[in-house]
Amino acid sequence: MRTDFAFVGVMIVAAALLMGVTLLAAALLRPKKPNPAKLSTYECGMETVGDTWVQFRVSYYILALVFVLFDIEAILLFPIAVAFNALPLFAVLNVTLFILVLLAALLYAWRKGALDWE
Repeated sequence: MRTDFAFVGVMIVAAALLMGVTLLAAALLRPKKPNPAKLSTYECGMETVGDTWVQFRVSYYILALVFVLFDIEAILLFPIAVAFNALPLFAVLNVTLFILVLLAALLYAWRKGALDWE
């Protein structure tokens, strides 16, 4: 048992050393020629003009979260759909509960207006 933990410890130390050596080598070998053009703030290759603080509506983020939620739902339900005939009743009830919870989340988001695009 100790040899298993020793192996894990050796791998953690080796990974930390490899990371440290790589970062140290990059710091020593990279060119160091800072100038004002390199140190200036830019956006997509262009210099910013005016105020760079732009506020987005929260509904964009909420819509993105709802999309991610149902995208992950599709990923989780695919293996269940493939092996549906081999699943016991307990698994089918769990999947049904999972779908009902997601439908409740969708109805909640819909009633709150998160899906309205204006």
